[in-house]
Amino acid sequence: MPRASPERPSLTAALARSYAEHGLASRSVLLAVSGGADSTALLVGTARVREALALRVEVATVDHGLRPEASEEVTSVVGLAARLGLTCHVRRLALLPGAGVEARAREARYATLEVLRQERGLDAVATGHTLDDQAETLLMRLSRGAALRGARSIHARAPTLIRPLLTCSREDVLAFLATEEVGFVRDPMNADPSLFRTRMRLDVLPALNRAAGFSTVEHLATFARLASEDEALLAGLADAAWERLALEGGGLDAVGLRALEPPLSRRVLARLLLTAGARVDHATLERGRDVVARGGVMTLSDGFLLKATGGRVRCVGPGRRTPPAPLVLAGPGAHGDFGAWRFQVAEGSAPPGVLALVLEEGTAWPLTVRSRKQGDRVRTRAGHRKVQDALVDARVPAEARDAQPVVVDARDAPLWLPGVLPRFVEPGAASLTVPCRHSLWAFPPASSERKTPPL
Repeated sequence: MPRASPERPSLTAALARSYAEHGLASRSVLLAVSGGADSTALLVGTARVREALALRVEVATVDHGLRPEASEEVTSVVGLAARLGLTCHVRRLALLPGAGVEARAREARYATLEVLRQERGLDAVATGHTLDDQAETLLMRLSRGAALRGARSIHARAPTLIRPLLTCSREDVLAFLATEEVGFVRDPMNADPSLFRTRMRLDVLPALNRAAGFSTVEHLATFARLASEDEALLAGLADAAWERLALEGGGLDAVGLRALEPPLSRRVLARLLLTAGARVDHATLERGRDVVARGGVMTLSDGFLLKATGGRVRCVGPGRRTPPAPLVLAGPGAHGDFGAWRFQVAEGSAPPGVLALVLEEGTAWPLTVRSRKQGDRVRTRAGHRKVQDALVDARVPAEARDAQPVVVDARDAPLWLPGVLPRFVEPGAASLTVPCRHSLWAFPPASSERKTPPL
């Protein structure tokens, strides 16, 4: 007969502690029960502690439509829930067998459970994952090349999901069910050698235990828990580095990125690539870090480019971006958008954070906001300069230059490059030094770089 591990608390004690730690005392939970050993122990154990915790408990069982015998398993779950005095909800899906069936079934199941949780007004969904599941998942991810983030394996808690049996082993589960004299179903998919998890459970983990001379499950699960804590710390440091290095107009400060330690530079660079929509793997990150270190351009998958030039590191999507349509401002009161910029001809001082061009008497209306043209020149203190040179000197990324607004008058003479060059008024030009009541306000685009979710 299986026996519980003596060094750990009983399954019911572990459940009670887990529910309390997750703040569910005097609240409510939806138990996801398939009828297998783990979820059956979750159901019976929760029923044993619900009164002490003043916990409202309901049960859900899902038939994925993949096996004929699943209907009998659903019936057994409904019957057990009824004997324990719990409401049970049955949800039937119609999944098709084939490639990726495990992942597709898991995604559909969690989505169905979340909808039911919301419909019933319950606080959380609870699943029956155990220490063994944690160990198996860790080995599966490591074998696929996961880094520390992947080594976190199964989380004990997500926003509306908890796994209260994650400190219990499968031995603990079987010992508890034997003591309670409760039967359970055996899913034939758990013995299907075509599934990676099955091979890990039946072949790899037992071989590892034999090689070690003892059960490695708890040690593997402990490593996953510590990896999760370490990853949380590094992720926080990487978020802070991102905020520090993100530049207006997009991209990251190249010097600052080079100065980061490898665990942080990988995370920050990965976030840059993911934000742009590029795919990320370890080899890509290592090549990318090399490009950042020496400067240059690197081709990524799907036509993306990683550029480390001009003191800025950015990820550029495939294809040429179409310049924004020109914006014509006929006179006072006119307003409109040029790409992500907004312009307005208004009276008075500009609000904080808004750029302004003081308009002079004799301004040649209408004004037009457009993208650069070949041969554009703007007046500066040093004389006329090419707009292209001004953009280069201001370190505006090449891929962003067509989106940089150029304000011109009715003669198509450039007056202003908002955010790049102020308007220069030549001393002694009387016709241009008499201000009118109006200014051209330019509202810069809000930086999207600082609003991306953490990696």
